[in-house]
Amino acid sequence: MALKKYKPITAGTRWRIGNAYAEITSDEPEKSLLEKTTSTGGRNAQGRRAMRYMGGGHKKMYRMIDFKRNKKEIPATVVSIEYDPNRTAFIALLNYADGEKRYILAPQGLQVGGAIIAGDAVAPEVGNALQMKNIPLGTNIHNIEMQPGQGGKLVRSAGTSAQLTNKEERYAVLKMPSGELRKVLIKCYATVGVVSNSDHNLEMMGKAGRNRWKGIRPRTRGVAMNPVDHPMGGGEGKASGGHPRSRTGKYAKGLKTRQRGKGSDKLIIQTKKGKKISQ
Repeated sequence: MALKKYKPITAGTRWRIGNAYAEITSDEPEKSLLEKTTSTGGRNAQGRRAMRYMGGGHKKMYRMIDFKRNKKEIPATVVSIEYDPNRTAFIALLNYADGEKRYILAPQGLQVGGAIIAGDAVAPEVGNALQMKNIPLGTNIHNIEMQPGQGGKLVRSAGTSAQLTNKEERYAVLKMPSGELRKVLIKCYATVGVVSNSDHNLEMMGKAGRNRWKGIRPRTRGVAMNPVDHPMGGGEGKASGGHPRSRTGKYAKGLKTRQRGKGSDKLIIQTKKGKKISQ
């Protein structure tokens, strides 16, 4: 992916680092795969504001993404790589041999005209989806199921991938993007490759208005509030707000928030901080 650094000809472009969209090949989405979606604007069922810092934003349509990859053994051709306003990654439009069209998450290196396929024992090539028991060790994968047939739930954000490190009788051991080592049922499907748009986290909006276009309103810092409004508020002058915490008092920067005794604890071998969990 390529980034574009803008010349400071206006205040809004002085700090702007945008996406060059070099991989994008079409700006017209497939109409048959669009659905209407509405924005709450942070309002509840009574129309009252329930969430701060939300509101406005450009209208957009939802692109129906095939996370299940359940068209087995039917080859597909990549028609276009497109931008999706609902996610950080790019999406790829596929044209299957039987005439059906579907969107999938586009992995890095997928080119227009390329052929991909999903199946129980297809070749572990970029864009192909298959069971993890048939994927070689060390392969980077994404869009990983947690239960067979459920559809991909893990590793779907831009630039992410998990690494298949080991295989056991029932489970595959994955190294997640966070560094966590965990088990996933070996019969679950995953897609080979790294999710596209890897430099997404390096983009800079350049001005507050670009966030307004995305439906994000200005956020007030806790230390700028009064004590009645936030635990970090108050003080004389520019006094520090103390230990970082949320509006409800929950500590940030290190407090463990994972529920104790969670059912999936037995599937986690090592936490993202490197702590080994006794099985």
